[in-house]
Amino acid sequence: MLNVAAIMGRLVADPELRHTPNDIAVTTFTLAVDRSYSRAGTERQTDFIDVVAWRQTAEFVCKYFSKGRMMAVTGSIQTRNYEDKQGNKRKAFEIVANDVSFADSKRDSSGSAPGSYDSAPAVQQRPAAYSEPAPAYSSGSNEDFEEILGDDDLPF
Repeated sequence: MLNVAAIMGRLVADPELRHTPNDIAVTTFTLAVDRSYSRAGTERQTDFIDVVAWRQTAEFVCKYFSKGRMMAVTGSIQTRNYEDKQGNKRKAFEIVANDVSFADSKRDSSGSAPGSYDSAPAVQQRPAAYSEPAPAYSSGSNEDFEEILGDDDLPF
C-alpha cells in the first residue's frame, strides 16, 4: 500500500501549539494550495488543505512559521469520522505531516524576525561592483577554440 502526500502552499493563519492530556505536542493548520491548472477564461483555483503535525514537527511549525509563509509538507492522508453539533455524521480528510520545510526564499523573509512574514520581498543592497552590467560574450567566434582531434588525451 502507498499513502504519500506532498503539498506546497501558504499558511492561512498562525499555527497554534496545543498538547494532548498525555502532554504530546500537536498543531493543526491549513495551507492554501494553488491548483496547477485552470480552465481557459477562469482564474486559477485554490484548495485549502488541513494538516496536522505532532511532537517535534508541531513545535517546529509553531516556532518558525506564521500566516502567509510558504511551506512544503510531506506526509500521509488520513480520514476520520466525527459527529457535528447537529448530530450529522461527517468525514474529515487531512494530511499527517512527516516532514515540513521552508518553501519561500531566504530573501523573502530575511528582513523579518523568525516566524514573521512580510508579503513584500526584502530589498537587498548590492555592492557597487555589482551595479555594472555583466560583460557580453556574444561577440566570440569559433576561432577562439581549439579542436581536439582524439579522445586519448582527455582525463575522463
